[in-house]
Amino acid sequence: PPAVPPPPGPPSRGSLSLHRTYLRSPLGLLRLGQLVLGAAFWVTVAAHKYEGAAHFALFAAVLVWLLTLALFGLSLLGRWALVPWLGSRWLLTNLVHDLALGVGLYAAATGIMGYKAGRKSYCNLPGYSQHCLYGAYLSASVCGGIAACLYLFSGLYCLSRRCRDQRDIV
Repeated sequence: PPAVPPPPGPPSRGSLSLHRTYLRSPLGLLRLGQLVLGAAFWVTVAAHKYEGAAHFALFAAVLVWLLTLALFGLSLLGRWALVPWLGSRWLLTNLVHDLALGVGLYAAATGIMGYKAGRKSYCNLPGYSQHCLYGAYLSASVCGGIAACLYLFSGLYCLSRRCRDQRDIV
């Protein structure tokens, strides 16, 4: 079949306006949840003393969070056509971001923080007087796990739209 170009974003006016249909769509709501839980993950890790593999977990969380923020901002403003090469494939860009980066990196970061929480589980005993990172690592692990699930849901949403031969994110 002939290649059909994707529909353009909302009509462009001189001033920026919000693409409200995107904000109310399942993908827009999932993006908001991803941004909130992603920020909770990396703020929790960054606010406490961390070492070793937690550096990678923090890097992965911040990287995915920043890319998600960029996707959300461009989609909310309807300006994805401004992104060279990716703008014409915006649904596919969101799909790859969610399944490869979001799920993959957050699953790895969650595993790392869960492992570190397990290694610190002794310090939540009554009478332990040293500073305990168990709660911070466990909180980050829970936030990361839920964020990975949200990325999986948004990736499946984009995949279902792609399989129905739809080319737009809304």
